[in-house]
Amino acid sequence: MVVSLISLIGALTLVIKIDKLKKVLILFVSFSAGALLGGAFFHLLPEVVGQIGFGAKTGTLLIGGIFIFFVLEKYIHWRHCHEPDCEEHPHHLGKMNLVGDGLHNFIDGLIIAASYLISIPLGIAATLAIIFHEIPQEIADFGVLLHSGFSKAKAIIYNLLSASIALLGVIIGILLGKNNELLTLYILPIAAAGFIYIATADLIPELHKETKMSKSLLQLVSFIIGAFIMYLLTLME
Repeated sequence: MVVSLISLIGALTLVIKIDKLKKVLILFVSFSAGALLGGAFFHLLPEVVGQIGFGAKTGTLLIGGIFIFFVLEKYIHWRHCHEPDCEEHPHHLGKMNLVGDGLHNFIDGLIIAASYLISIPLGIAATLAIIFHEIPQEIADFGVLLHSGFSKAKAIIYNLLSASIALLGVIIGILLGKNNELLTLYILPIAAAGFIYIATADLIPELHKETKMSKSLLQLVSFIIGAFIMYLLTLME
């Protein structure tokens, strides 16, 4: 539910100047990159390796997961622009953006459900990683809908409906979780691959656009904090 409500944060673009918002968002992007990698390497992958080892099957699932996320981004226009005034999106892609975002949120729901079924700390780690990734993305999605001709009210409503699909992912994830082998063998490795792909293919390249040393150092600190929080959560297990 919290992940779905994050979609409402897009309305911040209506009350906060874009320039000020960008300065805050880039820190969320760097924090999210660290949190996603920390969630993958400190929580998801150790759980998978502990259950089934790290052999060819695990490696195949990880590569397959990265391929799945690549295809989603490449052909369903699941864009990860993290600026609210991003011009990267053609105006006619507003509806397609909703479809891609809905699919993305469904996968988020699956990951969250699968993680909590393994352990509460793992669930918390996955939820935090996803939330901090969603904040800049939902603000960007809101901007895309406005640029595509949606009214402010419709942009908020449709973004919330798209985000609510995460709840469907949670429900299906819980049902699938009754088969623990399916959970460990398939959902968690693919989830880890998704975290790694998003962090390395989408978020980190976004951070490289900043060349000023002082701001780059802030990004680095935010990145480390994100990863460190994921590490601290391992102490709860």
